[in-house]
Amino acid sequence: MPAFLTAVIGATVPRLSPARFSHFYAPLALLIGGLVAARQPTLNEFFTSLFNVLPTVLLLLGGAFCIAYGRVRETFLLLTVYIVYFLLDTQIDHYRLTGSLLPEAALTFHLCSLLLPALYGLYALWQERAHLLQDGLARLAVVFVVSVLALALARRFPVGVLDWLTEIRWPSLQADWLQLIQLAYPVFLIAILGVLAQYLRRPRPVHAAQLVALVGLFVMLPQVFSRLGALNVLSSLMMLVLVVSIAQEAYQMAFRDELTGLPGRRALNERLQRLGRQYVIAMADVDRFKAFNDTHGHDVGDEVLRLVASRLRKVGGGGRAYRYGGEEFALVFPGRDLTHCLPHLEAVRQAVESYPLQVRDKSSRPKDAEQGRQRRGVASAAAVSVTISIGVAERLITQRSPEEVIKKADQALYSAKGAGRNCIRAHGENRRGAMRTLKEVSTDA
Repeated sequence: MPAFLTAVIGATVPRLSPARFSHFYAPLALLIGGLVAARQPTLNEFFTSLFNVLPTVLLLLGGAFCIAYGRVRETFLLLTVYIVYFLLDTQIDHYRLTGSLLPEAALTFHLCSLLLPALYGLYALWQERAHLLQDGLARLAVVFVVSVLALALARRFPVGVLDWLTEIRWPSLQADWLQLIQLAYPVFLIAILGVLAQYLRRPRPVHAAQLVALVGLFVMLPQVFSRLGALNVLSSLMMLVLVVSIAQEAYQMAFRDELTGLPGRRALNERLQRLGRQYVIAMADVDRFKAFNDTHGHDVGDEVLRLVASRLRKVGGGGRAYRYGGEEFALVFPGRDLTHCLPHLEAVRQAVESYPLQVRDKSSRPKDAEQGRQRRGVASAAAVSVTISIGVAERLITQRSPEEVIKKADQALYSAKGAGRNCIRAHGENRRGAMRTLKEVSTDA
């Protein structure tokens, strides 16, 4: 039985979800907007009414949206933020109307300052692994037990709990500008670092949103009583950050291929409806992919697809690559003709061919670091060349719809395969082996 093989591909091949600042565009925009709105002395009647009802609306609609997509974790993050909002909003309403605080205001605020980062960090790092109902019940049990325990202690020992919360444990770290209890800061720090590590390990829009929302809540709490609109505005927008991230990931699931990171078939279908009257479509296929996959294994086959996708993504000439299905890709050039696109397609074909794919036997890996250092620099992996064949067609009077152009490009792709692979064929081209490489000719010979 052949040993399991794995591909070792250089850092130039991007992974599916590289950490990128684009994950933070929407969350940071909402956070900055919330901070600006919270600093306003007063809001007009419309925005005041909006932010009074928005947290409840986001809990109901956002929670239903999350549950529909099986996102129990985000549902309980919304619930955690809403519970803190509800408890503090009761205190603020009394303060706004009477100018005085309720007797339990200080205790409620300090408990929220401690439990909010603790529960938020717990739910953010709690991976969704079990059955949806079981996972939801387990999370619900946690928030129920914590709430009942906190309520019982606050009612039974209000003075003792308040003294314990407000005790200055580290006098050297105390400052007048630190408006939260000392215990809240290490809990917030642990939660923020945990969520940040989660994002760095698995960069996703929802993880970026969780991080930004937690930072926003940390900024919100000291302003709860000093800026009366801060609670409503920032609670609403941080909940909206979480909901928007779910919508963003739902869009990516529908329109982006998970393996390669390229736009998927649905995104291609959407783009085909808006191409205009002049365009070129090319179909690219990995040569001998099935035999390569059967020989080296599916893991190496996945790396091959990522390699090809990384090169197709860089196609010039105004083209854009899509994952069409299997080992087949589509490249669309809106507003271009065939003469303009052929040099860019040839550059992509050469880029794929010139990249050496190192295939290494996993069983021959060194057992410890010392053996690894001794073998370093010794060629222990076989270089495999990956090639693609491309068929291309443009919109003509005889082929007006994108579907017809794709069909002609597929026919040209079959011609490229028949011409020996690793070449480009245009629809209607009569010459056999057009743009075929010398390396392929020598290989066939």
